[in-house]
Amino acid sequence: MRFTHDTEPALVAVVALVNSGRNAQDTLTDPAALADFLDEHGYTGRRDGTDAELRSVRALRDRVTHFWQIGRDDAASEVNAILRECGAVPFLTRHDSSDWHIHVTDSADPLADRIGAETAMALIDLIRADEFDRLTVCAAPDCDSVLIDMSRNRSRRFCAHRNCGNRANVAAYRRRRSQAAD
Repeated sequence: MRFTHDTEPALVAVVALVNSGRNAQDTLTDPAALADFLDEHGYTGRRDGTDAELRSVRALRDRVTHFWQIGRDDAASEVNAILRECGAVPFLTRHDSSDWHIHVTDSADPLADRIGAETAMALIDLIRADEFDRLTVCAAPDCDSVLIDMSRNRSRRFCAHRNCGNRANVAAYRRRRSQAAD
């Protein structure tokens, strides 16, 4: 499935945000790590660079992790709650190299509100298109990373976060080679 030019990056970013606290490892440990995350995912606007800001983003991370555990109807209610709490007011904007797209918070609003609102807007597209089941968890037995399957045929089973698909393919190849040798 193809999403709009602003939905897809928001979905990728929320997957990365959730995975930053998975697999018994937290990679958002200080404001510098948060700044790196924001740079990597193209977040613009206000950045305080404080421990309080980091705590609020980590709290948001805990909240959005829940989307991988609930159904579409419950997700709709949660998305609405996040948009209300963030004070979302949609408006069209273009900046940097991005053409017209929707923002729902001002660039001076707190970072966690902006990330939450962008996440909620991206999830709206999944809910409206009845594609919410594209949110899934990695199929590798030793991984609990989340992913969004954006493949046409819904065949993605492994995360890219820990290279699980490649590890599964190598293990399967070794099993086949071992069985052929017997």
